[in-house]
Amino acid sequence: MYAKALAPEYQGALSSLSVNSSLADVLAEGTDRLRAAERAGSQGEAARSGLAVAEAYRRLGHIEEADRAWKASYRAARSAGDVGAMAWAVWSGGTLARQRGSLALARRLLTHAAELGKRGGDVVARGYSLAGLAETGRIQGDYEAVHALHEQLLAEARKRGEARHTVWALEGIAQIHRNTGSYDTAFAMFEEAAAIAAQADDRRGHAWALRGMADIVSLRDKDVDRALALLSEAELTCREMKLSSALAYNHKMRGNVLYRAAHYPSAREYYETALAEFRAMSEPRGTALSRLGLAKTLARLGQDPAVTAAELDELRGELDRIGLRHAREMVDAAYEELGISAQERGAAR
Repeated sequence: MYAKALAPEYQGALSSLSVNSSLADVLAEGTDRLRAAERAGSQGEAARSGLAVAEAYRRLGHIEEADRAWKASYRAARSAGDVGAMAWAVWSGGTLARQRGSLALARRLLTHAAELGKRGGDVVARGYSLAGLAETGRIQGDYEAVHALHEQLLAEARKRGEARHTVWALEGIAQIHRNTGSYDTAFAMFEEAAAIAAQADDRRGHAWALRGMADIVSLRDKDVDRALALLSEAELTCREMKLSSALAYNHKMRGNVLYRAAHYPSAREYYETALAEFRAMSEPRGTALSRLGLAKTLARLGQDPAVTAAELDELRGELDRIGLRHAREMVDAAYEELGISAQERGAAR
């Protein structure tokens, strides 16, 4: 049995906010509280309010504002001598770095945040930072290195009855299983995550779990209608909570589902939508994955193979720069899937 999901990143005067609070509301209230704390000269409260502001900006896709906010939160926490608040600020910065595709920086910041959490006695900040490191490694495709950490964090979250982290860990492990071809195991874990999220009223976690389920339903079962229905359900939450990144990934997945079903004109529309959304929030991983889907779709719609080869070659270099091993493998597979010859690949280079 899991209690209602909590949002520990909303602290101090903002601790009454819910994990399901609208990000626009979080940003507005957090900004008001931050200004009041600054006027009162309360560095500790400024750090806590600034953290909420940083996270709202990040999740809304306002990258530069988020970057300024987490750094200001850290400076305020340091001035107040609050090591735990420093850990949370650096966690936010590390999470933002991962979102921006700066994975080496994300690892450094999240490692530092975990150390600060330990030094400050904030076990939740330390746990979130370790989870961030695990997720960074998973996104890079370093499954062997981070699978055990995911399992450890899942066990700890289950023991404490922390719904939100249980859902996160289940979804992370499920994604590893999905990417390594264990679809049945992946689906069961996504389904369990969705059930726990629904029970704990974690709407964000529920939306991500539904997206994972839709992916498996499309891949394993070839059930287009059910996959699209799951994505539509998740999209409602994304729009109501203004989850910009989650919505863009939802649209990208809808493109995947339609592409697999050979509905290429519709797939093109959703890949283009997702691409514009990711570019607007300067999200390089989502941008690259949407470009890959769009390139494959345009190839199916008759695009010149030389143009497709050039796009894939550019993407391959971009994914190498970011350090996304699994996505790089997807590009290599696309050459084979689309029948692009070694000669065409060489000409593109």
